[in-house]
Amino acid sequence: MDSKDFREAALSSIDEIINYYDNISTRDVVSKVEPGYLRKLLPTEAPTTGESWPEIQKDIESKILPGITHWQHPNFHAFFPCASSYPSILGELYSAALSGACFNWICSPAVTELETIVLDWLAKLLGLPECYLSTGPTRGGGVIQGSASEAVLTAMVAARDKYLLETIPADLEGEAREDAIAHKRSKMVALATNMTHSSTKKAAIILGVRFKTIPVSEEANYALTAPVLAAALEECLAKGLEPFFLTATLGTTDTCAVDDFAGINTALTNYKHPPNSPGEIWVHVDAAYAGAALVCPEIQSSTAISLTSTFHSFDMNMHKWLLTNFDASCLFVRNRNWFIQALSINQAVYGNAASDGGLVTDYREWQIPLGRRFRSLKIWFVLRSYGAEGLRAYIRRTIGMGEDFAGWVGGREDLFEVLTGPSFALTVFRMVGETEEVRNERTKRLCEGINGSGRVWVTSTVLDGRFAIRFMTGVRTTEGKHVEGAFKLIVEVAEGIVKGT
Repeated sequence: MDSKDFREAALSSIDEIINYYDNISTRDVVSKVEPGYLRKLLPTEAPTTGESWPEIQKDIESKILPGITHWQHPNFHAFFPCASSYPSILGELYSAALSGACFNWICSPAVTELETIVLDWLAKLLGLPECYLSTGPTRGGGVIQGSASEAVLTAMVAARDKYLLETIPADLEGEAREDAIAHKRSKMVALATNMTHSSTKKAAIILGVRFKTIPVSEEANYALTAPVLAAALEECLAKGLEPFFLTATLGTTDTCAVDDFAGINTALTNYKHPPNSPGEIWVHVDAAYAGAALVCPEIQSSTAISLTSTFHSFDMNMHKWLLTNFDASCLFVRNRNWFIQALSINQAVYGNAASDGGLVTDYREWQIPLGRRFRSLKIWFVLRSYGAEGLRAYIRRTIGMGEDFAGWVGGREDLFEVLTGPSFALTVFRMVGETEEVRNERTKRLCEGINGSGRVWVTSTVLDGRFAIRFMTGVRTTEGKHVEGAFKLIVEVAEGIVKGT
């Protein structure tokens, strides 16, 4: 493919992408293919000779799109959104054209420097404390990771090494030090609640440290509170365990609960290793989805985001609810040295005057992989295209649709019960019934009926043994008419279930 062929192919592809978005609502939300469908449609080997672009392109519609679940569909109300916008797509296009590994500043100075700048923009937009800025007083800053799971693993690696450095006697050397580290690691435990995303537990498994789940209750809106955390810490100490890492969540997966940051600070202040002392517990804030709403000042206030200044790291995914294509997980750390000390591995081939002189940021020292893409470009395009006010308007609009939906559900007490929300455009509800068994059975049938229609997709959860449906209104293409139509479908299915039982 030469430049002329590329121009023709690119124009044709862009037209097809625009047509896809313009007509996405005519498709079923969820793919209905059977497992292994694609192997039956494709040859068993790569072609011997190259094919023309028109031949390749026609297979997108006939072979690939039947196996796509359409996350940008206006009736996608499942999980959380996986964002997309035209400015972000253009950023991906330019990033692909400027392809490089970009692990050092010298590999492409603009890649490193733009990332530092746009993440400072984002931190200010989200109202994060000054300590998370690259220009802040604690030498903090941000780095783009592939996902919130990568971010929590990166943070836990740094937390582990920081804890070992602070709690192992400095005068131990050689095998004695290795033995002490091995013993200490066998006692170290990472903490999270039963509402925290599974990535924290997975990170603990990868790092070979213990993991403890802290149960939270409906009475506290499924949020972590000071008394519950204090009790968990005391239980760990009584068992001879050493807590070193805690994930606090702003917007849990099941219900979009927000952990009590003030309460966490109180519990940790009263702990044997209070904040800013050797052996302190690293607190990582997972705001993967709901962190996007911090662009709104009223959300900054209601979540008390300023209290995270005593925590250690904060992560949010622009690729969930802030109009940026996957992947764009934005991880902020209070002190960059914690990452660098844990993740810096040097080889002679990486050497250059700027890096060796400590004059620049090398993001390979802030992440687990070596190479990295030019992901800041799409963030730059989105922030400039929408501006702060455009992003706030989008978040407020989608939150408003969630509030409308919750009001409609709450107004049909003969059919439904709202369990949590609306919270950050998420409502969790179930069907009513005479017994818990009936309520669970009806709600399962309702979920199956909604999804079986092909017109709307929702996901389920279980809260204290109660089967429930999660309904999310954060997708960019979703409008009020789509939410209203989804509610009418839900009522129709629910009424049929009641009449049939």
